[in-house]
Amino acid sequence: MSNGGPVGGARPFEGIRILDFTQVLAGPFASYQLAILGADVVKVERREGEDARRNPLSREWAARGMAPSWQAVNAGKRSLTLDLQKPEAVEIVKRLAAEADVVMENFRPGVMDRLGIGYQALSAINPRLIYASVSGFGHTGPDRNEAGYDGRIQAMSGIMAMTGHPGQDPLRAGFAICDTLAGMTAAYGVASALFQRTHTGRGQKVDVSMLDSTLAFLGGQVADWTVGGHQQRQFGNQAVSRRATANLFKAKDGHLLLAVNNDRQYEALVTTLGIKAELEADPRFADWFLRLENTEALREVLERALAADSAENWEERLNRAGAPCARIYRVDEVIEHRQVKARGKLQEVDTPWGRLRFATNGFTLAHGDAHIDRPAPALGAHTDEVLAQAGFGPAEIQALRDNGVI
Repeated sequence: MSNGGPVGGARPFEGIRILDFTQVLAGPFASYQLAILGADVVKVERREGEDARRNPLSREWAARGMAPSWQAVNAGKRSLTLDLQKPEAVEIVKRLAAEADVVMENFRPGVMDRLGIGYQALSAINPRLIYASVSGFGHTGPDRNEAGYDGRIQAMSGIMAMTGHPGQDPLRAGFAICDTLAGMTAAYGVASALFQRTHTGRGQKVDVSMLDSTLAFLGGQVADWTVGGHQQRQFGNQAVSRRATANLFKAKDGHLLLAVNNDRQYEALVTTLGIKAELEADPRFADWFLRLENTEALREVLERALAADSAENWEERLNRAGAPCARIYRVDEVIEHRQVKARGKLQEVDTPWGRLRFATNGFTLAHGDAHIDRPAPALGAHTDEVLAQAGFGPAEIQALRDNGVI
């Protein structure tokens, strides 16, 4: 677990200034990835703050305007409040955009244009500006103005059609997978545009569609249909390899997810379970094709053997033998796992409510690694600071506040 400062020098996006209008999850997740890699992200919110600050899972944190899930994707940012319906606020945005490297937003297409701060308006002020828009369906196509929500994209993309057990209702993933896929895609898109700018000198628009992003991550399943004509269907907990031993099985006190996908792993599994001779003598299990045809019979043999010990003990024994598997962990268990602790990708952050832990990112750099510099901001906590840096004097800032602009 990381408690100190960033490791080994400057991080990749230090010196990059981002004006962030995103809200809820997909957009904030994207700008969070850039913030912990060094970017100065100024989060622009309406004066009452975005709704995600008050997610109802915890009444205590919602009352503070600091819902845990909101903090998780807004740490490392500064908060500026503006009433974008007021002309003075639009002028502030233009002034800040003139010195920014990136603007990020996830409104429906056309909203920022109507406010006078869309790509055309801001890029005319700053031709080096990278303008990233995240939406459900992108800024082109017949459905570009449709609302995009994670559940809707899960349903449309094919994820729900292939998730769950055969014969049961379609099932959505247990977290907002399409939001986070779009967020990671947006961060990658902004990073790509920033790199391209180093040798073109030009900014550009980055148009991120949640549906496009999800289909990109489903590339294998798309090709199964477009190339092989295979229609994906629900297959429960079975791996995409369709191996009969890559599935969920009952042990003595719980469940074990086996990821046994090749002959060497199969040999380790059946040997460790003490059923090698039994299976070798049964022609139903002679090869992978027959094992798949006789999945339920093989499951019966495996679960009879697994019933002799706990899922936790089998996890240790089978992995040591070379048969990959895992028991079913809850989030509170996995964050205490020895491997998670050793990797240090959960960071403790000092906040007004004590030291809190947050996930950072999924890779480690040898130098300039990701780090949360500051906790998620209280609403408007940096308004005066940001405006002062942009050249506004104390009297101007007070006038803006008196007039309800900030």
